[in-house]
Amino acid sequence: MSDILLTLDNIGLVRDERAILSRIQLTVARGEIVTLIGPNGSGKSSLVKIAVGLLRPNTGTRQLLPNINIGYMPQALKLDKSLPISVQHFLQLTAHRPKTPQIVTALAEVGVERLLKSSVHSLSGGEWQRVLLARALLQQPDLLVLDEPMQGVDLTGQEELYNLLADVPKRHGCGILMVSHDLHLVMAATDKVICLNGHICCEGHPEAVSTHPEYLRLFGWQGSKGLAVYSHHHDHQHDANGCVKL
Repeated sequence: MSDILLTLDNIGLVRDERAILSRIQLTVARGEIVTLIGPNGSGKSSLVKIAVGLLRPNTGTRQLLPNINIGYMPQALKLDKSLPISVQHFLQLTAHRPKTPQIVTALAEVGVERLLKSSVHSLSGGEWQRVLLARALLQQPDLLVLDEPMQGVDLTGQEELYNLLADVPKRHGCGILMVSHDLHLVMAATDKVICLNGHICCEGHPEAVSTHPEYLRLFGWQGSKGLAVYSHHHDHQHDANGCVKL
């Protein structure tokens, strides 16, 4: 793909003399959904923070296509419960200072326009995640970065949100970099899966990753069944490091 939005080249991150990330190579192109998976402590959140510029790596480089907007949905964003704030007011606090019609449109896109006047403290976990996604979309992103967007969302809601996310690159002309633990639903909407455990264990189309020995070692056969919902067929080969390259 020629329109590469983000390139991470040979990224390394060390904290307290411990290697968090090592030799990470990653690109996200316009129109593409790239999903990071991996066990707890594998460096997924650190990597997305590097992607959006919140963390500086010890080694390697981060390159963005010039003049692009990034919409970022963090893993956890908690507001002081003593602060009275509506969904509308919360969404007006973004850098672009959106007007009410824009906010209504964004909330409608994620299926919660009815919450415009609601207190953010009254929302369920799934409603809050949808509001955070609307907030990221209001940045008019070229690159949408989502750190575990399904936290607190039930299985039915997860399926609905993944279906919604699958259409976002077409509607907004953006690319998506997403972190997920939800192996059973995410793969059908994903162009490329990167399995991370401090380094990239394997990468490629979901069904290819699902049969890779490193993936099976980390997640077992149950995880493989989750990945297998992606049913297309692609040829692939392994590189010198044992990673899937398609």
